[in-house]
This record gives sequence, C-alpha cells and structure tokens, in this order.
Amino acid sequence: MTATVDHPVDQGSAGRGQATTPVPAPTRSARPAPGPAATPGRRPRRGLFASSNGKKAVMAVTGAVLVLFLVGHMLGNLKIFLGAEEFNDYAEWLRTVGAPAVPGRTLLTITEIVLVVSVALHMWSAISLARRAVRARPVKYAARRRSQASGYATRTMRYGGVIIVLFVIWHLLDMTFGVVNPEGGDATPYARMVAGFQPSRWWITLFYLVALVMVGLHLRHGLWSAFQTLGLARRRRALKAGAAVVSAVLVLGFVAAPVAIMIGVVK
Repeated sequence: MTATVDHPVDQGSAGRGQATTPVPAPTRSARPAPGPAATPGRRPRRGLFASSNGKKAVMAVTGAVLVLFLVGHMLGNLKIFLGAEEFNDYAEWLRTVGAPAVPGRTLLTITEIVLVVSVALHMWSAISLARRAVRARPVKYAARRRSQASGYATRTMRYGGVIIVLFVIWHLLDMTFGVVNPEGGDATPYARMVAGFQPSRWWITLFYLVALVMVGLHLRHGLWSAFQTLGLARRRRALKAGAAVVSAVLVLGFVAAPVAIMIGVVK
C-alpha cells in the first residue's frame, strides 16, 4: 500500500498566472485643491474693495478730492493779500454759503464730512496696500532694484504722512479753533492768521514749511500713481512733469502767506 504524502501547494506557482493579471487601481474621489475657501470658518473676500486695484482706485478718487480741496484752500489763503476785510468776508462766506436756502454752515459741514471720510479711506487704502505688499514679499531682495519706487518721494511717503497728519491737527487747533493761537478763538480769521506766523513764532512757520514740502512730495508721487491707476500713464514724461508742476504751484501758494507775514509784508 502506497502512502500518499500531501505536499503543500506552491502558492507562488499556483498564483503566478493571476499575479501577472493587471490589477485595477483603486478609485479615489477628486478633492478640491486647498485654498481660502477650504479653510473652515473663513470665506473668501470678494468685492472691489478687497482687491489691490479696488484699493488703488479708492486711493486715487479720495486723493482727487483732497487735491481739489487743497486748490480751493490755497486760493482762499491768497486772499489775505487783498486785506483784512476781504479775507474776513471770504471766511464768513464759507460759513454762510447756500443761505437762506439751507441753514448756515450746512454746505461747510457737508464739505468737512466729505474731507474726513476721504482722509480716512485714503489712509486705509494706503495702509492696506502696504501690508499686502509686505505679505507678498516677506523676504527682501538681496540687491535693491532701481525704479520709481526707490525715489526720494516714495521713501518719505510714510514719514511724510505722519508729519502731514500732525500738521493738520495743529493747523486746526491754531487757525480754526484758536486753542493754540495767540489771539484765541474769538479773533477774526485775519487776526489769527497774522498772529500765527509772527517772527516770534518762527518755529511754527518752520514746521509749516516742512509740512508743506512733505505735502508737495506726497502730492507729486500721488498724482503720478493716480495716473497709472487710471491707465493714463502712456505719456510718462508729460504726466510726471504735470504732477511736479501742480505740486510746486500748491506748495508755493501755501507758503506765500506765512512767509509774507514773517517778513512783514502782511501785517
């Protein structure tokens, strides 16, 4: 009787035919690429004001409003060369323009509100764009690139803006409310103007001149940036020259009154 020996089946040999059969790859569900919308609890920011172009447009429009105000304010200041009566009548007209159709100071108050909103939006857009630029380029270039952004006006925009804000606060306390003016708030606008820039207060005049230089640099760069934002930068040289001329005229127009008082031309 022959004994039957059970040999273990060679799994490798037996399954060799099946091993060569292509195995279908497991199907995977397509997953969206991670992004801002995939972050739980956060929604993507949409709208014109959330984009860089939108913020630049806000800066350009509010800057235009402020430039128009500067032009009007400069022309009003130059009336001081026509005498006290003419200057005081102009200041009174600003408070009563539109009357009796509207209550006194209505249009002036609306103008002040528009200016405050424009300044706030202008500063907001500038700070937002600066922060976005820092986030987009956290590591500084090893070699600085020479461009318009490396100009003197751009390098002083940040500190110049601080000086301008401090100057505006002082100017309001001095000429509008009379809190720090030698003549006080009850004096006429002409008297406050002349008293504010007396030779004994030369440091006020110096601060005024420095602030105006900052305004000019800020304005020159701002006008050129606005031209670029609005797509008007084809005539580069002409627009740059125009921005420089407008800035220089405004600075000289504002400087004329305090310098004339300082040297005794206006008394």
